[in-house]
Amino acid sequence: MDIPGLVEITSYDELREVVPPPLQTTADKVRKELHELDKQWLAESPFCLVATSAADGSCDVSPKGDPAGFTKVLDECTIAIPERTGNRRVDGFLNILTNPHVGLIYFIPGRGETLRINGRARIVKDAPFFDEMVVKGHRPQLVLLVEIEEVFHHCSKAFLRSKVWKPETWNPDAVPSRAEIAKALDRKDAELAELREYYGPRYEEGIYNGKY
Repeated sequence: MDIPGLVEITSYDELREVVPPPLQTTADKVRKELHELDKQWLAESPFCLVATSAADGSCDVSPKGDPAGFTKVLDECTIAIPERTGNRRVDGFLNILTNPHVGLIYFIPGRGETLRINGRARIVKDAPFFDEMVVKGHRPQLVLLVEIEEVFHHCSKAFLRSKVWKPETWNPDAVPSRAEIAKALDRKDAELAELREYYGPRYEEGIYNGKY
């Protein structure tokens, strides 16, 4: 795409002319092992984002969520993330098969800070700890085993700017419903009434039994 007046940055030095190096305290906050405070954060977090890229550079970011504490801490350098039934695209897992590097961001609702973990992942189809990750009778299909290389806490500036946790700023009806989006983009042959029923209350009821 040709954009008149566009000025692109293509080198480290050009980038640092715009964004100076971080403070030493910021640069030094990256650790290689979980602190007890990190473990507490993981115990209270019900949601994370998993970023991956394949050997060819194609990328994916997948949301993962379960009751708080769904990520199991195996030791100071290893965590396990359960995989539940979903849309079966497994984009992130396909990436990991050719490039094991992953980036994780853990959220606690209402908190502006996040916990960031970078490391190397393996896809595991069974292990003794699977039995400790059962939710509503559902044992994980797979587990993402992450060997930690970097862990640090990230400040709240993005959340303060976006006001993402401020309910008074929420407007979920500003865009079409999931049923309407599916009708327009994904399931054009389905009836809208059918899609509204599908994505209605029963959708939440069936998220652990593999029906949705």
